[in-house]
Amino acid sequence: MDEHELIARARAGDPAAERALYDAHVDRVYRLAYRLAGEDELARDFTQETFIRAFQRLDTFRGESRLSTWLHAIATSVALNGLRKTKRFRTRETALEAADAVTVGQRTAEPDLKSRLRAAIDALPLKYRTVVVMHDVEGYTHEEIAATLNVEVGTSKAQLSRARAKLREALADFAGEWVT
Repeated sequence: MDEHELIARARAGDPAAERALYDAHVDRVYRLAYRLAGEDELARDFTQETFIRAFQRLDTFRGESRLSTWLHAIATSVALNGLRKTKRFRTRETALEAADAVTVGQRTAEPDLKSRLRAAIDALPLKYRTVVVMHDVEGYTHEEIAATLNVEVGTSKAQLSRARAKLREALADFAGEWVT
């Protein structure tokens, strides 16, 4: 059964269709929430709230974008609003690499660089950090990011470029190690 059929059945109140949609999208929604929230408990709460809102508002989904893009827009909104409410923007307690446990593979890097990179990403303004996490860490396209954050594609690209420039500046002392 394709996703359009599942959506139609879920709109009609079929719990099996809702479960199938949930199962198809929960991992990516959770990873996004985790990367933004920085801790498992908040990410689980944000993921649950995302699906509650999505199923309550499924009749408003027009199908102009992919369902995953629509869900990620809801997840981003839920996470950012939740972070504002709990005032946890700058006091993330979980290391960025702690999210590696929820990804497919684990990469290794020089330990000091990892901690400096984590600190540099954490120091980015929220709008830049969000785009870096979504694009460079989670692999979203600029079109998906633009739809999720309700901005233009060019804005997503510009924010990523500015974020990368800030990261290069923050990590400039490591550049000599990479240049031959």
